Amino acid sequence: MTRARALLGVRFRWQGRDGDGLDCVGLAALALGLRGVPGGYRLRGGDAAVAAAWLDARLMRVAAWAAGDLLLVRSGPGQLHCAIWTGDGMIHADAGLGRVVERPGMPPWPVIGAWRQA
Repeated sequence: MTRARALLGVRFRWQGRDGDGLDCVGLAALALGLRGVPGGYRLRGGDAAVAAAWLDARLMRVAAWAAGDLLLVRSGPGQLHCAIWTGDGMIHADAGLGRVVERPGMPPWPVIGAWRQA
């Protein structure tokens, strides 16, 4: 979670993967040290089963969240989103605000699953 907090304020950039700009996948990759993250995806039409299988192959799926866990949520119709759970909120790349932010409280969207580094 320390790595995720270090990225607060980085501007939002669709499919961004570095300190020049991040989307939610780029944030998750940098915060968790994930390599080979997918790119070329569309804003809508994400397949939750495909995303979950990709995460299952790299991280450990968990039922009870702890600080630093990766959450996969459904932020809109056909739209997937990643966030890092802080224990009392989440860090995510917010397209509307144009940057990586920390938001208090429970995710406002349905949570598909949670993963942590083994």
